[in-house]
Amino acid sequence: MKRFWRLAGIHFIALLPGVAAAADFDGARLNLLWAIPFAGILLSIAVLPLMVPSFWHHHFGKVSAAWTLIFFLPFAYFFGISAAGASLVHAMLAEYIPFIILLTALYTVAGGIYIRGNLHGSPNLNCGLLLTGVVLASFMGTTGASMLMIRPLIRANDNRQHKAHLVVFFIFLVANVGGSLTPLGDPPLFLGFLKGVDFFWTVGYIFPETLFMVFSLLLIFYAMDSHYFKKEGVLPVDPTPDTRRIGFDGAANFWLLAAAAGLVLMSGVWKSSLAMDVLGTVVGLPGMVRDVGLVIITLISLRITAKSVHSSNQFTWAPMQEVAKLFIGIFLTIIPVIAMLKAGSNGPFSAIVTGITRPDGLPNPTMYFWATGLLSSFLDNAPTYLVFFNTAGGDPKVLMTTLAPTLAAISAGAVFMGANSYIGNAPNLMVKAVAEDRGVKMPSFFGYMAWSCGVLIPLFIIMTFIWFK
Repeated sequence: MKRFWRLAGIHFIALLPGVAAAADFDGARLNLLWAIPFAGILLSIAVLPLMVPSFWHHHFGKVSAAWTLIFFLPFAYFFGISAAGASLVHAMLAEYIPFIILLTALYTVAGGIYIRGNLHGSPNLNCGLLLTGVVLASFMGTTGASMLMIRPLIRANDNRQHKAHLVVFFIFLVANVGGSLTPLGDPPLFLGFLKGVDFFWTVGYIFPETLFMVFSLLLIFYAMDSHYFKKEGVLPVDPTPDTRRIGFDGAANFWLLAAAAGLVLMSGVWKSSLAMDVLGTVVGLPGMVRDVGLVIITLISLRITAKSVHSSNQFTWAPMQEVAKLFIGIFLTIIPVIAMLKAGSNGPFSAIVTGITRPDGLPNPTMYFWATGLLSSFLDNAPTYLVFFNTAGGDPKVLMTTLAPTLAAISAGAVFMGANSYIGNAPNLMVKAVAEDRGVKMPSFFGYMAWSCGVLIPLFIIMTFIWFK
């Protein structure tokens, strides 16, 4: 069967027949063994930095590539080169490349803004910085807010002995919970917006849950930070020089942040029939304009930002390189896992689909909250949101009204529980990398999960009994 590329009304015959049909293969044909490469890359991220830190530091990109090959070579053998090629193209063009372009743009632009002046870290100031990041996250995205605020937080506390808890709660609040109120905040909500969910729907339906999480976490953080602050006693000399003026260097980058947010919003609102079919993956004109625009924004930021600003921010590409190399493996090895979830009751994860439905056939908000959340803790929370959105019927008008508790549970689970692990949301790993680059000794993969299980899970249980029962 012939496939066509269509761009501005011009048609091109695709070179490989049948590839487009293979792009979305049936997950019911797979078994759980196909999830081993994905589990392997997760375990590598969790275990290897502890067991062989030097090897991991120098070769994590090769480890990611190895697990990717362990998936793709058998997949191409059993299902054909066409299916493997189409899946690769789809993962790269529809998911990974737009994802990494957006992260690179936000990382670069935020890295070009230096908050001038010395903020002296204290429980009150730290809570203020965290709250500022939470507010910004719903307007510039969790990635943009995280990259803008993490450096001032670390610099304000550069004379503190105990710093890891600062970054852990920053990940909880700014990199995750803060993005829960608008589609600009977090990719899952943006997907819902593309599916027809009103822009301000989440503000109306999960605002109480967001307030509960934000102020509960701030109270816990304040108590913990106060304890460490008092325990440290007389602090060493602050290495950051004092200055009377608090201001911004590289402030022009704020306009670039606004432009990046505008491009993301535009790509969801603008509808165009012009598209290009690349081996079964349709790349629309709005998406192409967004990605090209973000690349231009990145280049402009690098051009207009003074070297002194990057130097003051200790800006390096190492955190971005780590995220790019690890997430390409995650995005590719996750292909069979998402396919098996999409297969619903006919796939290997049928027990999950059955478990989220009540005996009367209606969705169970409690189970949707926990199923979406726990899977979002380790899978990409954007496709996980979409899987459960479709499982609940996929009709935005019904989900926003009759089944509003279910959509609220899916939204809250995908956004909030992305904080449960370093890989639950892309900014988590970026913040960790930036903090380590600045000399903060961060918890291991399992060490971080000890924090999330001890702090977040009890709050999620309370939320369940109040809002999702």
